[in-house]
Amino acid sequence: MPKRKRNIHLICNAHLDPVWLWEWQEGAAEAISTFRTAAQLCEDDEAFVFNHNEVTLYKWVQEYEPALFARIRKLVERGQWHIMGGWYLQPDCNMPSGESFVRQILLGKSYFKEHFGVECRTAINFDPFGHTRGLVQILAKSGYDSYLFGRPDQNDCPLPSDEFVWVGYDGSQVMATRFKGWYNSPLGKARVKIEQWMRDVPDMSPGLVLWGVGNHGGGASRRDLRDVNKLIAATSDSAILHSTPEAYFKELSRQRSSLPRHEKDLNPWAVGCYTSQVRVKQKQRALENELYSLEKMASAAWANGLMPYPEEEIHEALCDLMTGQFHDILPGSSIQPVEEASLRMLDHGLEIAARAKARAFFALASGQKKPKDGETPILVYNPHPFKVTQLLECEFNLPDFSGPDVFHDVHVYHKGRKLPCQVEQELSNLPVDWRKRVVFAASLEPGVMNRFDCRLELRNAKPKPRLKSRRGMFVFQTKDLEVLINKKTGLVDRYRVRGVDFVGRGAFEPLVIEDDADPWGMTTQSYRTVVGRFRLMDSRAGSRFSGLRDSEIDSVRVVEDGPARTVVEAVFSYGSSFICQQYKLPKTGTEIAVQTRVYWNEKQRMLKLSVPTAARRSKYIGQVAYGVADLPDNGNEAVAQKWVAVVDEEAR
Repeated sequence: MPKRKRNIHLICNAHLDPVWLWEWQEGAAEAISTFRTAAQLCEDDEAFVFNHNEVTLYKWVQEYEPALFARIRKLVERGQWHIMGGWYLQPDCNMPSGESFVRQILLGKSYFKEHFGVECRTAINFDPFGHTRGLVQILAKSGYDSYLFGRPDQNDCPLPSDEFVWVGYDGSQVMATRFKGWYNSPLGKARVKIEQWMRDVPDMSPGLVLWGVGNHGGGASRRDLRDVNKLIAATSDSAILHSTPEAYFKELSRQRSSLPRHEKDLNPWAVGCYTSQVRVKQKQRALENELYSLEKMASAAWANGLMPYPEEEIHEALCDLMTGQFHDILPGSSIQPVEEASLRMLDHGLEIAARAKARAFFALASGQKKPKDGETPILVYNPHPFKVTQLLECEFNLPDFSGPDVFHDVHVYHKGRKLPCQVEQELSNLPVDWRKRVVFAASLEPGVMNRFDCRLELRNAKPKPRLKSRRGMFVFQTKDLEVLINKKTGLVDRYRVRGVDFVGRGAFEPLVIEDDADPWGMTTQSYRTVVGRFRLMDSRAGSRFSGLRDSEIDSVRVVEDGPARTVVEAVFSYGSSFICQQYKLPKTGTEIAVQTRVYWNEKQRMLKLSVPTAARRSKYIGQVAYGVADLPDNGNEAVAQKWVAVVDEEAR
């Protein structure tokens, strides 16, 4: 029996980063140019199929050249233009939250369903720098059965096969393929790439080859399409097809039972991206948090008939968030003008969210009882479906201001019960007793507006801290917690909870690590070479840093101390850089907070915070998209979401 021909699926595409080494206006122009060329080639050659993804680019064409958009819709109906992937764009696939990945898919699928009547079954992320395992259950539960990706390669992420079944945390599965070669081909070299692929993997069946000029767009050229068609006609031992990712995976699915299983993430690659352009990362996470809390508050207010749901505003801000997660924006691998534009865009989303959130807050706060004379109410909404117990911080104004020789203390009550509370330094720098910052311990009921009432007590002065140093140590103790802060180093020498030590001596030390100007870190997996350490400033230097000219203060000192918590501050320096570090120690509970404010002026250097643990047999874990993952504990870089943890398996 003659050997059956293998099918080689050609996926013509034009990988086009909306921004990268260029700004979005150039990306939009290139998208329109690339789509024009692709549409013309499809209209001239009925066998040719062009594949493209990303809502962002289609929206540009829809806005700036609607006639071209109409042509593309007709080509989609004819099956010559394939909507590929179906996401809003190709985001970074490690740093966004699980909810953000869901929104990338929902916004993408709804757009392509509305305008083209299609829904994709194969997700694609050709260019991102790694892929969290949490994606699997998101893909499977969003209607995808397969995933096509490029990075990381075998050197960084060894796989038993480039074709495998990817298994998620919850047991969900999708077929996955790491394509060989790359997603593009040089201009005029498409046939050369395909022929080389056929020589390199003569037995791979079905085959998959991506071609088309990419990175800055381009796609298929008339010359390349002519050369590829000639190769198709001249090849007898394989059937070379103008195809789609879905067609390839449909054929591969016949081998699904024999494919190996992969039950881990697909990492790492370019680990330097996790710390590049940190402001973009901070704004992205802030907008995530604000949007998702806004949705909960607005839903509650709408369900109670208090306000219309701000759907259009949330959608606009969500589009800002989705774009900010693009795989050359969020990782910090774009040029500075892109960084600046991205910060403006994320701020735009934050402003929209802030205004809508304020409207929802005031709606939910309606109907509150009038406060008693001399009382100031504080209203706190808990958007979570569970009770939250924590320290709360809030600022408000007194009815009028007094001179610096008067101090109004604040007592916080909840349903008539006084809570542990204290007044701390407000943000204002006016030397009058007017603006108040109150910190208090409270439990917040879920899904409702929690009310607390503040009452004033007139004093001659703010109470002085009671915690004093002993034998060169600040010793902070409660019935559950003991913390020792070394006055000579400014570091934590003990963090003990109910008799169990959690850290070693010298914890929370800022270390200076050797780095370079490469924002990617493509060829490394760790940054471990310590070239310096921040040291506690002497009292003279620390006082100058703190803004004092004619007096001196200790460089490790108690700055706040009351019924709710104690705050110890230490100031450090290295080279031309400075750090103000605060240790916030609660009077109830065991969770301490370390706030590190950095004034960074070093070149070719990275800052790390050293936390030696007291665990004897531990593992390092962290939150990832809809899951918890084991992270490397050998010093390699890793990315997690909102928390990481060192778990001592012997001390459970």
